[in-house]
Amino acid sequence: MAASRAARPALLTALTALAPVSWGTTYAVTTEFLPPDRPLFTALARALPAGLILIAVTRVLPRGIWWAKAAVLGALNIGAFFPLLFVSAYRLPGGMAAVVGSIGPLFVVGLSALLLGQRPAGRTLVTGIAAAFGVSLVVLKGAGALDGLGVLAAVAATASMAAGTVLTKRWGRPDGVGPLALTGWQLTAGGLLIAPLALLAEGAPPALDGRAIGGYLYLALANTAVGYWLWFRGIGRLTAVQVGFLGPLSPLTAAVVGWAALGQALTPVQLAGMALTFGATLAGQLGGGRPRPFRSAERKGREDSMDLMDPAAARKGARTGPAVARILDALRTAATPR
Repeated sequence: MAASRAARPALLTALTALAPVSWGTTYAVTTEFLPPDRPLFTALARALPAGLILIAVTRVLPRGIWWAKAAVLGALNIGAFFPLLFVSAYRLPGGMAAVVGSIGPLFVVGLSALLLGQRPAGRTLVTGIAAAFGVSLVVLKGAGALDGLGVLAAVAATASMAAGTVLTKRWGRPDGVGPLALTGWQLTAGGLLIAPLALLAEGAPPALDGRAIGGYLYLALANTAVGYWLWFRGIGRLTAVQVGFLGPLSPLTAAVVGWAALGQALTPVQLAGMALTFGATLAGQLGGGRPRPFRSAERKGREDSMDLMDPAAARKGARTGPAVARILDALRTAATPR
């Protein structure tokens, strides 16, 4: 019985890890199956159909303040994240966008301290730096001039996903709403945000053959609908820091798929980077604190509020140290109407 209970967190972590692993296949599917130079249409095709399917399956729509919360979470996790990620990938040298993205665990650590009252440990910060360094060994292919807009987009994409992860943990879910419905809301909101951008930037949808249709079906169903459901389900049961440290598995998977399916060689340096990143990911699970399941928004007393700096957060923030407590006090003071 004890062994069974001990195995549950490991199984939950493994299932959550399938999300970034599936996202790591996106590059190979895009280059091998999809029309070229249509990143926003690809983002739209991933998000909106998957979201509508999940809403149709669950038959649950947001109510009250959750229309606004779903829109915010959908924008952070999908609608802003996808376009910013593609902009950075197009404007930066090979792999640099992935390196910037690998600092996501550090963003999650900082936001968890501010919004969740989870005190960052020195070991966690070191582990996050090690993960980013390991990813850099895997994906960086050579020096190149850094584009300022590309770097800004990469940082903004990373911060957007980190903020979405932490807010998803903080706000929880309404009573009677499961992670499948919450995923559908966010994918639909994000897809609706991407739709006008795709139309303005890329024009009408491209003509699709059988390979492209198969690729888009994979991205929409397995890569996005199932992937994000596993991700948000994991956020509900693990700490935000633990989930954040699973993110670097995405570029590692992309490297492995490139080697196995596309014939790309892996150097000893890349193999060492993969080992370092994987080790940092495991260490992040051990140092992320005690997992706490989602409580419904009603039970947390936040159903009618989108306040990010309420008194409960202040009490938690006080335990993160005087410096963080002062930051929380300053943010609350600045947000108070005068």
